Amino acid sequence: MPGLADRLKTVKVSASAAMTDKARELRDQGVKIVSLSSGEPDFPTPPHAIEAAHRAALAGDTKYPAQPGTPALRAAIQRKFKRENNLDYALDEILVANGGKHIIFNALFATCNRGDEVVIPAPGWITYADIVLLAEATPVPVPCPENNQFKIRPADLDAAITPRTKWLILNFPNNPTGAACTRAEMRTIADVMLKHPDVWILTDDIYEHLTYDGFDFCTIAEVEPALKDRVVTVNGASKAYAMTGWRVGYCGGPRQLIAAMNNVHGQATGGICTLSQAAAVAVLDGPQDFLKERADIYRHRRDLVVKLLNQIPGITCHKPQGAFYVFPNIAGCIGKTTKRGRRLETDADFISALLEEQHVAAVQGGAYGMSPYIRISYATDTETLKEGCRRIASFCEDLR
Repeated sequence: MPGLADRLKTVKVSASAAMTDKARELRDQGVKIVSLSSGEPDFPTPPHAIEAAHRAALAGDTKYPAQPGTPALRAAIQRKFKRENNLDYALDEILVANGGKHIIFNALFATCNRGDEVVIPAPGWITYADIVLLAEATPVPVPCPENNQFKIRPADLDAAITPRTKWLILNFPNNPTGAACTRAEMRTIADVMLKHPDVWILTDDIYEHLTYDGFDFCTIAEVEPALKDRVVTVNGASKAYAMTGWRVGYCGGPRQLIAAMNNVHGQATGGICTLSQAAAVAVLDGPQDFLKERADIYRHRRDLVVKLLNQIPGITCHKPQGAFYVFPNIAGCIGKTTKRGRRLETDADFISALLEEQHVAAVQGGAYGMSPYIRISYATDTETLKEGCRRIASFCEDLR
């Protein structure tokens, strides 16, 4: 059999996707799985988005679209950036792609060469490092410890940057921890980056609207306008608007870089689904009040899960300020043995045994670059969360 590309040897299947698939397989076999592994909102897509897509289909808007995005959607994105982030982008400084992941892929493939380094706060979304590896660059994780609320320390960031650094990737609110940066904290990151003018910055703001307790979201190009000409501000419709399946990601950035990203975009695919773009226009330009209502529901879920997890022996859980994940520390469970006799040496062992013995799907923290933790998504209904925490408690109480 002919061989595969060497670049795939360093890239793993996403742990969260693998766990979600495993849970789905068990559920199809009749096992009653409690899935807390998927970062997917359980809310429906807003009706006005569906109606806009339907109208577009009936109107014949089913042909190849403009590759960087329809003029209507890019104009809506332009208004969104100005309205919500105080950022002014020309239409040719905006790119639409098949989800935020595709935007990140385009950016790294348009810029990275072998030997380049990409600084990534850890824990961080699994896919950042894997795309860096596919682009034949080197991911450089910078630990964001729990005693700093899972946020990056400016001195650590500064120390991680070398002459080979091509990018810094930021994701606050963060997946998997839910950590969010205040304006003062973002200011300290910006001050470090002002000292390194040859480094691009990508900020993944996909959880922008999922913040709690009066937290004031900010993005780095807004906090420090002098950085704007080397920042790619990434966002999308998936999380806030519960449109994961519509595959709409977008960004604003420097014209020359956006043109290069669009070139990569065109070789991999092309303009994204016209109906999805029509739906995205509707949600970006439409009423936004429901975003706060949904955020309030997520906040109640967060409070419930944090309370329940902190009652479980061997687990401590920090209360995050954003996204829809908690990242509990399971150090008190490591080294123990489960009811069925499995010894837990790592957080991966914990996750595997939890699925086998209590049928709860979560994701090991090691996949995101920090152990011994696990990621739990609370993007599901209250009863499911209660049952999941009950099963986790039962699992931990039986450890010896």
